[in-house]
Amino acid sequence: MTRKKRRLYFVILGLLGLGVGTALVLTAFQDNIVFFRSPTDVAEGKINPTQRFRVGGLVEEGSVVKDGENVSFAVTDMTNTLHIKYVGLLPDLFREGQGIIAEGKIENDGTFVASEVLAKHDEKYMPREVADALKKSGRWQEGTGKDGAPVAQGVKPVSTAPTSE
Repeated sequence: MTRKKRRLYFVILGLLGLGVGTALVLTAFQDNIVFFRSPTDVAEGKINPTQRFRVGGLVEEGSVVKDGENVSFAVTDMTNTLHIKYVGLLPDLFREGQGIIAEGKIENDGTFVASEVLAKHDEKYMPREVADALKKSGRWQEGTGKDGAPVAQGVKPVSTAPTSE
């Protein structure tokens, strides 16, 4: 075997290894990609029922029902509402009238089964995806809170001042 052939085999073997590595990385990314959807996207049927995705919006007032670790609530983007079931402990900051993002899958009956629920970190913050969905639905009231964060129409800031006992 000549030097040229040996080099050619090493180059081909290296390119083949690089191709296999790239294919494995892309496959891993594809399995872990989770898209954000609004309740309106779900209502319009723009999702694959077998796909995991994130849904976000405002927790509807009076919709939270807790039974031990089983929790059900409704999320709205002010246009459509999506009912969500979750088993587990909710974040401490979870409450009605605030923006949340839940990750999971949609069931055949149209209920979203969440495997994870994320709540905003203070009373003024709203996840960008939720704010964008509210703007798209036309329900966004432009304004900012004390710290410059966006505030949506219908969201009543909750005071975090300590109470006197």
